[in-house]
Amino acid sequence: MDVERFIEALKALGLPLSEEQVDQFQRFESALYKANEVMNLTRVPQEECWRRHFLDSLLFQNLIPRHSFVLDIGSGPGFPSWPLACARPDVKLTTIDSNGKMHGFLKEMSLSNMTVVKERAENWKVNERFDFVTGRALAPLSTQLELSARPCRIKKFVVPMRGASDRELFETVDLEPLGLKFVETVERELPGTDIIRLFPIYEKVAKTKPGFPRRWAEIKAYPL
Repeated sequence: MDVERFIEALKALGLPLSEEQVDQFQRFESALYKANEVMNLTRVPQEECWRRHFLDSLLFQNLIPRHSFVLDIGSGPGFPSWPLACARPDVKLTTIDSNGKMHGFLKEMSLSNMTVVKERAENWKVNERFDFVTGRALAPLSTQLELSARPCRIKKFVVPMRGASDRELFETVDLEPLGLKFVETVERELPGTDIIRLFPIYEKVAKTKPGFPRRWAEIKAYPL
């Protein structure tokens, strides 16, 4: 996907970009693939970056209310957090990842409305701070929900980025200890492909029970 098609695809999603924002995306692409030569940050070929990294990260941006505090768990080199922060300067993004090289790269590329945290999500002592919690390619669904629930505010939302193969799982996770309630699934097609992205929406309706998220070994051994 070239830059022009990316811009047109975003217009269709109701997200026009300024020239300055497009320049920021171009600089990020160049920096990512220069760093990738020695740091192995992504396996997506550079010619697919604008579609599979940038556009994919923005497919659900209209689900995020204006001026939200957003958390991206397991952000890697910055997806979906960096494209969201660049294209949506009204939101405040926090990214968390335990990988040092991912954290280092993203910290260098951070924007004024981004905070970059190096920590394991299950060890991060943050409670009910965010309006919208998400993450891409982050663990099995039940694990992602367990890591996402505590940082989410009451009456706000956890919205994982998932693939079509997870469709049958959205209502099978034990949500009661997390304080979450399944609301609906939003489905989007990645333009120029036959790839379907699913965004299950979970509302935080009660406080997450003490002890959640559990230790990593327990999460893996006894998924919800």
